[in-house]
Amino acid sequence: MKKTLVLGASTKPERVSNQAIHRLVRGGYEVVAVGNREGEVAGIPIHKGPTSFSDVDTITLYLNAQRQREYYDYIIALQPSRIIFNPGTENPELAKLARENSIETEVACTLVMLSLGDY
Repeated sequence: MKKTLVLGASTKPERVSNQAIHRLVRGGYEVVAVGNREGEVAGIPIHKGPTSFSDVDTITLYLNAQRQREYYDYIIALQPSRIIFNPGTENPELAKLARENSIETEVACTLVMLSLGDY
């Protein structure tokens, strides 16, 4: 399976990013995670701040548009195939930058996509 980066990962079970990690792992996806604090979810370590990963296919965002700005260069440098803007993370500026760098963008909910088998 292709690798997914959960950007904005949280150890708090009530957070959607936490639920997404659990669902991705259960679905057999390779998952890496970056958040504001180190920790672990479903056996996946959460790295604090930008971390070098190779072969990231999808970045699923759980940061609001303002918090995404500090990650623009990082996101583009990873050269994912796509970025999923989950509800509340929509960002026309980053979407434009992604498209200019041949990165597909989707405004969608990772949890819904997984439940529909459309991930």
